[in-house]
Amino acid sequence: MDDVTKFAPDLARYEALMDVVRNRLTSRAFRPDIPVPREHIEMVLEAARHAPSGANAQPWHYIVVTDAAVKKQIADYFVAEASKRAKLKMKFPTPNYRGLETAPGFVVVVADFRFVRAFPVLMDDSPLDKLYRENAERILLQSVAASTMSAHLAAAALGYQVWWVTAIGQEDAQKSLRPLLGVPDDLAIIDIMLFGVPAKPAYKRWKKTLPQILNWGRFDMKNYMSIDDIDAWVRETRHKVMYRDEAKID
Repeated sequence: MDDVTKFAPDLARYEALMDVVRNRLTSRAFRPDIPVPREHIEMVLEAARHAPSGANAQPWHYIVVTDAAVKKQIADYFVAEASKRAKLKMKFPTPNYRGLETAPGFVVVVADFRFVRAFPVLMDDSPLDKLYRENAERILLQSVAASTMSAHLAAAALGYQVWWVTAIGQEDAQKSLRPLLGVPDDLAIIDIMLFGVPAKPAYKRWKKTLPQILNWGRFDMKNYMSIDDIDAWVRETRHKVMYRDEAKID
């Protein structure tokens, strides 16, 4: 028999993984009285270290924040940003960012966009190079996201709940947060991973069904959404599915 004939999928291992995937739940308030030991933080980031990346560049850094005053300052930034969004009438459902302060597992994710030069680029500032650089940035972001997701699953496997905090790509966020963490100006803070024991029970949020995302051979146009469809979803559905238990969605 050749190796293909002898191959048998490990369904038990798959089910063990899917138990972690399905139970990776989001919490936005944690019990600060139950610490996350350094050993567990290192286990979570060991998972992040093994993620795939374009060109194997591994363009990520993780900063573990333990100082309560720094956590508060970061939370202050997000609270102010939420207020700014409200004044701009963005109508975005905003969580209570004060929950950041409660997370015993507090990891800031930093990307090094200079590694776009490790991907197919011309480096001559030509219009064609601009197109390649845009693609290179997508490769880099996908790489960091893969690493961060590995960390989230590791935290979930340990029994913690997590919170993936984004919305910090804008330059004022960089100017506010870099000095707090000693991040050089040529690196970018792109999100924050929080984890710990939840302050109240977590719940499963709504997910699309497999047929809604799965296409065989060609894109299935029944899954296509026009701009009007998306605008209607944002207007009528987004506020229901962002922060509500899937069992309570009408």
